[in-house]
This record gives sequence, structure tokens and C-alpha cells, in this order.
Amino acid sequence: MSERVETILANYAGENPGVIGNLRRLMNTGRLAGTGKIVILPVDQGFEHGPARSFAPNPPGYDPGYHPALAVEAGCNGYAAPLGFIEQVAHKYAGELPLILKVNNSDSLGGPDAPCSALTSAVDDALRLGCAGIGYTIYPGSGLRNQMFQDLRDLIREARAVGLPTIVWSYPRGSGLSKEGETAIDVVAYAAQIACQLGAHVVKVKPPSEVVFQEAAKKSYENIPIGTLAERIAHVVQSAFNGKRIVIFSGGAAKGTEAVLEEIAQIAKGGGYGSIVGRNAFQRSESDAVKLLHDIMDLYAAEA
Repeated sequence: MSERVETILANYAGENPGVIGNLRRLMNTGRLAGTGKIVILPVDQGFEHGPARSFAPNPPGYDPGYHPALAVEAGCNGYAAPLGFIEQVAHKYAGELPLILKVNNSDSLGGPDAPCSALTSAVDDALRLGCAGIGYTIYPGSGLRNQMFQDLRDLIREARAVGLPTIVWSYPRGSGLSKEGETAIDVVAYAAQIACQLGAHVVKVKPPSEVVFQEAAKKSYENIPIGTLAERIAHVVQSAFNGKRIVIFSGGAAKGTEAVLEEIAQIAKGGGYGSIVGRNAFQRSESDAVKLLHDIMDLYAAEA
């Protein structure tokens, strides 16, 4: 057993042994096994953004089997996707690669008012497919946030009872938030705290900007260092129960290799537990994606 992994798992003392076992499995898989760092390949973009926007840059990605094969080749800790993609590949990868069933999703065809993802699968599906956990998105700031929070608590309770941990995508969004506000440091830290308070075992948020968006929060940030991304990452991790919950960061919109690695280096320096890297990986050729994911993992391993 890895001492670092067991130290992290001690923060989950009293949790269902099945949840602990699946978290241990996630952290002991792939090239980063035993380091306490995590890199997951997520492919929910086909549902969220549409097939051409997601897969046309690298057409093999239209095939559900392409992505878990990439995750294994690159040595990712796990693979996250909606029901359809997981159903297509679970017979081959369950037990080999930790699968995370994304149980809610939304499309990009509707308007921006009161964003709320639909439940598209269930805990029973995750069990049937041999998954190591479930994923769920909340939108703090949405007019429908309270319904999402209640649904998440019910799902966490149900998943925990059968030994499955929950990864929460906590993405602030709603009519009271500008695009700038969605990634402001105070808002992202708040989103991480909300996910932890709702019982998330792993929290996924976006890398925060230096903006302090909430007027009521500005005084509180006068003495918190947020000038560099590493400092902001450290504050978000601190906001997740003082680092006692695993916090990983999204890869964001597609960007150049240098920009991706520069951002990851700052996340690693700030104490982030890892990344979920989707479009920046699978929209590249397989060889380029594997190299990028290896470079990302090396940056995390260096800070482990």
C-alpha cells in the first residue's frame, strides 16, 4: 500500500468500506498510482456540446471504444462518461480501468436560464456496469440549484450504501453570475465548499481567476494571496475542508500544449490533487494525446 494514498484515505475515516476501496483503487491505478495524484479522462462532451464539436477534430473519437483505450494507453486513473458510452465499453474495461458513470447531463440546445442537468442514469446502472464511482454536476448560482442539491444528496446516500464514491462537478452558473464571475476565485472556492458540504468524495472545479466577484467577499480576500494561479489553487484546496477532500481541476476549453502544461504546473504547485482532461486530450491524435497526458502526469508526480 502507498503511504501517501493511505494518508489521504484517512481523511475519509468512518466512510463505507466500499467507498474507501473504490477511492483506493482510483488512486492506485495508472502511471500516477500511489502518488495521491489523479488524472481522469472525461468524455461527456458529445452529450454536452454535440458530436461534431467534440469529435470532428479527431474522428476516431466518434467511436465509444476509442476513449477508454486512450485512457489505458496513457495510464489514466479512470475514465468518466455518460451511460451510452459506458454501456458500450464496460464489458471490456470494468475491472481493468476504473469507470465513472456520469449520472446527469445537459445539452447545449436550450437557453441559459436556470441551468439544470437531467438525470440520465442511476446508481443501479453504475453497479450493473462495474463502475468504481458516479459523477454528478451541480450549478451553484442556478435558479434550480436547490433541486440539484437535493438530488445529489439522495444520489450520494444511495451510492454510498452500495460502496460507490461520488465525484461532483461543481460549476457555478446562473443569471446572477457573469462569465467572469463563474471562474472568480471567491466563487470557485465557494463552489468547492458547497460540494464538500453536500458529501462529495471528490470535487471537480475550474481553475480560478484572480477576480473576486461577490461584493460581500471582497474584504475577506484582502489578506488572502491570490496573485498567482498556484496561490488560488491552494485557496480552493483549503476551502475543501482544508485539503481533506480530493479536489481536481477541469482542463477547460481546447488550447495549445504550452498553455495546458503551464496551467497544470501551477495547479500541481498549488497542491491540486489532479486534473480531468477531456477535449485537450481526445481532440488530438492518439500519439499526441498520450504524450500530453504523460507530460501532465509527470508534472503532478514531481509535486507528489
